[in-house]
Amino acid sequence: MMAFDDALEAVLAMARPLGAEHVDLAHAEGRVLARPLVARAASPATDVSAMDGYAALDADLQVPGAALTLAGEARPGSAPSDALAPGLCLRVFTGAPAPLGASRVVLQEEVRREGDVVIFPAACPQRSHVRKAGSDFAAGDVLLEAGAVLDAPRMVALAAADLAEVEVYRRPRIRLIATGDEIRAPGSGGGGIPDSLSFGVAALVRQWGGEVVGRARHVDDLGDLERAAAEALADADIVVVSGGASVGDHDLARAMFAAHGLELVVDKVAIKPGKPVWFGRCHGKLIAGLPGNPTSAMVTARLLLAPLVAAAAGRGGASASRWDWERLAADLPSCGERETYVRVARAEGGVAPLANQDSASQAMLGRSDGLVRRRPGEPVLRAGEFVRMLAF
Repeated sequence: MMAFDDALEAVLAMARPLGAEHVDLAHAEGRVLARPLVARAASPATDVSAMDGYAALDADLQVPGAALTLAGEARPGSAPSDALAPGLCLRVFTGAPAPLGASRVVLQEEVRREGDVVIFPAACPQRSHVRKAGSDFAAGDVLLEAGAVLDAPRMVALAAADLAEVEVYRRPRIRLIATGDEIRAPGSGGGGIPDSLSFGVAALVRQWGGEVVGRARHVDDLGDLERAAAEALADADIVVVSGGASVGDHDLARAMFAAHGLELVVDKVAIKPGKPVWFGRCHGKLIAGLPGNPTSAMVTARLLLAPLVAAAAGRGGASASRWDWERLAADLPSCGERETYVRVARAEGGVAPLANQDSASQAMLGRSDGLVRRRPGEPVLRAGEFVRMLAF
């Protein structure tokens, strides 16, 4: 068996970004930039008013209580006005272009208007309330670096760069195969066990930048499984197979890929739960073999599959292996002889271990917020101490 850190290093060494493609902005959300985002134009493109008010020349505002003649108004989106002549002012609205040469906008509540004459305050205001051209960014500025995930705030920066499309990494195409005579579709009734795991794995894959292009269930028949493996390898970048990861007569997950030239990279990991997890390659395609027990599978998927998908999606595997410090809200039991990943839930005062740590428990999995790593032989940790948690 491999140590976890060695297994993670081996898994990440398998993954490379899968090339780039151009998408329009409407389809860029959640994608990963393949090259730096460079602004096409400056923002703002011209001096604009930061408030509703009146634009005037500083020289005119040096006169206490200056009375200036209103020359018109400017609204957002209108063309910049000509330079103001002395003695004139311009009504401006937030975001409207300031007239050429006007260095100050006086707030509308600070002036008094009498027809076309505007009476300004006795003292010249300190703040200009003018956003200078290019004060946000200039044309050619790098707004986002390659590898940035286009989430909600970054989508704003993307659109502000004034580009119609953007170059992003291709999402890894992933096929999921659930194996086992006992597995059936949820809601189908009858005997057997609902296939709950593939839905969790699919959600995890999408969370870290993958695209699920197929999902299938197969009984424990080697010929059928070999055909399923061939079909999955034909159009997927990563194939995730669940179940059949042990060494019994009906554990066929590795065997189904053997006929296609399986090269094992990771064969069992010294962790609890999830020891039977394995990873390999077939003709350049990546294979992840997860245990059949839901908790074991989801723990190993979060620990090893998520970084693999993130790396293939261009996010970098480290993005999916971020451990944050959390305060314990309850005691954490000592660890046995094998490295253990304890499921924890957020509680008042921090995080607390879930009562049932069984590898087949699905109810507890539904309450899990993350994993706490426990090294072999580590003693009890008391409430109030800090641990590092990997969030689900």
